[in-house]
Amino acid sequence: MKTRLIAIVVMPNSLALDITGPADVFSCAANIIQSKKIIQPREYEIVFASATDELYVTTDSGMVIKCETSIFNLFGQIDTLIVGGFSKTHNWSGYPELVEWLKSNSANIKRMCSVCIGAFILAESGLLKGRRATTHWKYCAELSQNYEAIAVDPNPIFVKDDKFYTSAGASAGIDLSLALVEEDLGRDISLEIAHTLVLYLRRPGNQSQFSSLLSQQLSSKKQIRDLQQWIMGNLRGNLNVERLAGQALMSTRNFARVFLSETGLTPAKYIEKLRVESSKRLLEETDFSIDQIADICGFGTTETMRKVYIRNMESTPYDYRHLFSSKN
Repeated sequence: MKTRLIAIVVMPNSLALDITGPADVFSCAANIIQSKKIIQPREYEIVFASATDELYVTTDSGMVIKCETSIFNLFGQIDTLIVGGFSKTHNWSGYPELVEWLKSNSANIKRMCSVCIGAFILAESGLLKGRRATTHWKYCAELSQNYEAIAVDPNPIFVKDDKFYTSAGASAGIDLSLALVEEDLGRDISLEIAHTLVLYLRRPGNQSQFSSLLSQQLSSKKQIRDLQQWIMGNLRGNLNVERLAGQALMSTRNFARVFLSETGLTPAKYIEKLRVESSKRLLEETDFSIDQIADICGFGTTETMRKVYIRNMESTPYDYRHLFSSKN
């Protein structure tokens, strides 16, 4: 039986979770397949590959990971390559050999992924040129400034553009890995992995990096689940019930009933909460004006945004920013 080779590139000074998180997801998937005797055309084989010629790589916490090989000595068809993040104090452009290897071998790799600021390595190799990508929110501006040809989106926890996947902070690498398993083996196994690893839920890629609505599991109904993911990427638009029902290919009356049953919220309340969560991050971490944030998040006007904040937060957007902005 052929295997799906999952090559995890271990960068010096990386966060251990950037490496071990994806590895545990794919390892758990392999164990579930074996325990349930599920017939699959290919099983997972996980390989830790050093980004340098050194096989013993020290993480930022001091944990030492022994790699089976260097990436430069890795032969065979790679199904999925994951570049782990690394310490920001390390020179992200200081890996010319790795960059050249990625350029030369990318065409033969089915999926190429990065965790956290591992996105800078893919960017340096030119593989993200003309593509949409993300990274940890702290470094999105730097990624955008250094690589103007990349459409950097600071909001999602991971982004897929063709066969290239980029993710936010360390825990987002786990979400990305669960999504990759779901692509291969289906949603049921992906959710079972989340339960096995005691993850509260399996987050969709376009979920905000900062949303407290992560406490809500996605609907078990595909139509509603797909719509929930679509809404997060379209908060700026007019999301009335008619448009949402049309997007879900349902009648307006049936849609409103099913959505409430699946999420515990009316469509209007659900969208209002998402807009509040999205705007809170922008108030906390950016210099955007409140007018700009009201527009980006779909409130329409600052007065509407103010009323929604008073109703949901018992505070105005201005007061919230004054209390919680990292710019203060």
